[in-house]
Amino acid sequence: MQRNQRIAQPLVQYKQHHTSRRLSQMKIGFIGTGVMGTGMVQNLLAHGSDVTVYNRTKAHAQTVIDAGAKWADTPAALTQQSDVLISIVSFPKDVEQVYFADDGVFAGAHAGLTVIDMTTGSPETAKKIDAAAKKLTNVVALDAPVSGGDIGAKKGTLTIMVGGDKDTYDKMLPIFQQMGTSISYFGPAGSGQHMKMANQIMIAGTMTGMTEMMVYAQAAGLDLKQALRTLAGGAAQNWSLDNYGPRVLQGDYTPGFFAKHFLKDLRIALDEADRMGLELPATAEAKHLYEVMVDSDGLGDLGTQGLIKLWWQK
Repeated sequence: MQRNQRIAQPLVQYKQHHTSRRLSQMKIGFIGTGVMGTGMVQNLLAHGSDVTVYNRTKAHAQTVIDAGAKWADTPAALTQQSDVLISIVSFPKDVEQVYFADDGVFAGAHAGLTVIDMTTGSPETAKKIDAAAKKLTNVVALDAPVSGGDIGAKKGTLTIMVGGDKDTYDKMLPIFQQMGTSISYFGPAGSGQHMKMANQIMIAGTMTGMTEMMVYAQAAGLDLKQALRTLAGGAAQNWSLDNYGPRVLQGDYTPGFFAKHFLKDLRIALDEADRMGLELPATAEAKHLYEVMVDSDGLGDLGTQGLIKLWWQK
């Protein structure tokens, strides 16, 4: 081994050790312990992070409290004791409430705070949070929505799409790596949300494609298990097919991602497309189908794979 290699290896180990020690000393506040947030907090705890949580319904946070997380009574109280504040809630109105209410995040903001909203929401809301943070002394914000569903949240394999200040992204990367395996920076505030909209547009196509494929295959008298295996080995293979196709065959419509939340995302994506003068007809049709499922048939609390119930009643 050459001399510079002998020096470099201990230096890398030294940096890794001290990065790990700094992270373990950092206090993380986490708002939102639903399907996604619970898995994310559990991974933070498993990596030795100091995590305190807030959720609108405390009982829904009991799983992570039992796993070692502490509790705070309001978003403001949580923020006051946190170095990094992470949020992942349901709808844009919930993000607004969490950050801008009288007992919200910005009511408890302090110098040195980093806020990271990981909710899938509007790029405009991300820009509003970023602007509010910049008005305060030494407070910075990132938007960092995720993809990967409940499985990715549990396994710590989420895809994380980040917008905001690049230096802050670099500093927060070790925290993101406790929750995900594919983490990318896309640009200024709102860019992470725009990337998530692109992601949801793609998923709209794979979910409707998977649903119509299964309806067609069944009507044609094909063996659905064999059909899934065959498609998984060819050009039709995709994440929705691999992860939700087997659930549908088992009659499992539990939410890896709520259909009502996906409909919200498609509405945001189409609103943003309108701002840019774009027409996305396939996405618009997917939105219409999910509106029938969620708004007309009242199936919004099912997973996105529940779309097939528009054809199947089992």
